[in-house]
Amino acid sequence: QPDDRGLIGDVPVLRVTRRGPEAVHFVPAALEPGAEVLLSLDWERRFDHMQQHSGQHLISAIAEQMFGFKTTSWELGRQRSVIELDTPLVTAEQVVALEKNVNEKIRDRVPVTVRELAADDPEVETVRSRGLPDDHVGPVRVVDIKGIDSNLCCGTHVSNLSDLQVIKLLGVEKGKKNKTNLVFLAGNRVLKSIEQSHNTEKGLTSLLKNGPGEHVEAVRRLQSSVKLLQKNNLNLLRDIAVLIARDFKSKPAPRQLFVLHRKEGDSEFMNIITNEIGTEETLLFLTVGDEKEAGLFLLAGPVEAVENLGPRVAELLGGKGAGKRGRFQGKAAKMSRRGEVQALLQEFISHQNP
Repeated sequence: QPDDRGLIGDVPVLRVTRRGPEAVHFVPAALEPGAEVLLSLDWERRFDHMQQHSGQHLISAIAEQMFGFKTTSWELGRQRSVIELDTPLVTAEQVVALEKNVNEKIRDRVPVTVRELAADDPEVETVRSRGLPDDHVGPVRVVDIKGIDSNLCCGTHVSNLSDLQVIKLLGVEKGKKNKTNLVFLAGNRVLKSIEQSHNTEKGLTSLLKNGPGEHVEAVRRLQSSVKLLQKNNLNLLRDIAVLIARDFKSKPAPRQLFVLHRKEGDSEFMNIITNEIGTEETLLFLTVGDEKEAGLFLLAGPVEAVENLGPRVAELLGGKGAGKRGRFQGKAAKMSRRGEVQALLQEFISHQNP
């Protein structure tokens, strides 16, 4: 169970941990030894932990009684909690039956009590436990859910199952080594989850212009439309790339440098242009993406020229890239420096043709 939070006087407690029999509190400022202070507990956090921890005891006990599923470990998470059950499979029907049973116990208002036993008391051996820490000293705590469970535990718990309000089993996930993880919420976390789901539902209703029962089908239709649009957009980009290349090649006087930037595009778009124009005699510098942000670049041309210029182009664009066989491409973080790259390439060509 996570540690408590609160104040020692007006100093916040950052963390609490156990060292043997002592609880060590970590605080951001020194406290005066011997001073009397008022301790203030973050009750919302504590009560949440009590609900989840007592909920785990109840679920584990009923799961073992009903189906023989033993609990091997559990985790009290910030948003949801997980119980690891020693079974490779828990069916949907078993989850429903388990949830129904634990909530019946909550409605029965079963008492929960905490008592202490000496470590050498024979009764300790009859209580459900995963063992004591090696550095444990003093008595041991036993948490009893009347008529349901008796368990060694150092955590904080409710005094009656009615304090749990409700338990919701969210389903199961595949665990490690033929085990199953059972995910659950207890108490106020169920109410918060419902509120969050309701707000999400309201938002989707407003966006999709239909009722909650039609949300899934509406999203499916939108996904199909988006896929079709993406396919059409890709085909159009390919056609545009071919036209751009053919227009360049149709010019009466061949040019040694081709530079192009397009906000919409991808690596395939740049490679189509490069393939159509050819790299034997022309040096190509292509970029796609937002001019003021990051994007992609491609430098293509004669092998020796690209090997010489590629790393320098990547450096100017604040990016990284790699190349082979006359092509050097990668990501650019500073697309606004494309002009500097073009000047570099033009200077290189002028030196090649004095």
